[in-house]
Amino acid sequence: MGTIEVRGLKKVFRQAVKDPGLAGAIKHLFTRKFTEKTAVSGIDLTVEEGEAIAYVGPNGAGKSTTIKMLTGILVPTSGEIRVMGVDPFRDRMRNARQIGAVFGQRTQLWWDIPVRESFALLKDIYEIPEDRFRRNLNTFIELLGMDEFLGLTGRKLSLGQRMRADLAAALLHDPKIVYLDEPTIGLDVAVKENIRGFVRALNRELGTTIMLTTHDLKDIEDICRRLVIIDHGRIIYDGTIEAVKDAFATERTIHFQGTFEESRLRELADRLPAAEVTIHEPGHFSVRFNRFVTGAPEITSQVMGVAEVADFRISEPDIEEVIRKVYEGGIELPRLTGMGA
Repeated sequence: MGTIEVRGLKKVFRQAVKDPGLAGAIKHLFTRKFTEKTAVSGIDLTVEEGEAIAYVGPNGAGKSTTIKMLTGILVPTSGEIRVMGVDPFRDRMRNARQIGAVFGQRTQLWWDIPVRESFALLKDIYEIPEDRFRRNLNTFIELLGMDEFLGLTGRKLSLGQRMRADLAAALLHDPKIVYLDEPTIGLDVAVKENIRGFVRALNRELGTTIMLTTHDLKDIEDICRRLVIIDHGRIIYDGTIEAVKDAFATERTIHFQGTFEESRLRELADRLPAAEVTIHEPGHFSVRFNRFVTGAPEITSQVMGVAEVADFRISEPDIEEVIRKVYEGGIELPRLTGMGA
């Protein structure tokens, strides 16, 4: 059994249908009409201890709804969830002691007291022993650079400061599982890098299970090994990040440095199937090609016949390009589940 076990998970929201204005509201009091919206539809998912899994999809796909059911905030319409053997909704207190959660657009800090006092309150809520609390807090202060704002109240924090403090707050009690819902949303590049490095170390050095939802696809490659894509409430891909890139990212680019004549490179481009030659600054050019039509060895061999190559490198496609094409309908993924990492 995995750390997280989900079987047949479904969530349907019931929404009131009202005519506009006061008359519509009064009418609804006597004649109630509702419509149903299915946010999550029959998900099966297993997450093993120590995995780092990216759970992604377009807006409205059901990502955050899934996370809220896993944390016990929402009750499923049907299906079964077990998190370390616990039903998250029916045993919320026990579940809360073994998980941490960071929601990018919400905070668990108290607005009107200093950050250090929020941490002290969480210590009491989770009944964290004093020595462990001090050890963890000092570690987080150093790794997340929180010294400068521990004395500020929650409402006075910048977004980057709040996200760092929320991450520490979620981890003070040494949870075995951490849910990160858009943890780097709206942050500048430097703060994002700090948070990614911290979460990566949390997973790889301490073995904490990570489940990440994000629109920042750089987070995925930096932190996760496994990718689950959800669309319209259903999982459409579950496998490794490398596997989806290998299967669906058809283009590669080789960057060359050397001496060449532009006219000969243009002629080469006409001879190479499904390839595009681009000349950059003096002494540099690149060849972009479809790896299913032409191989890298053939490209380099042909190039060396028309140029004196001093150096070259191959750039691999990133997961961002692949997933964006999925969202836009440019790639049709097979509807596979249960592949694991």
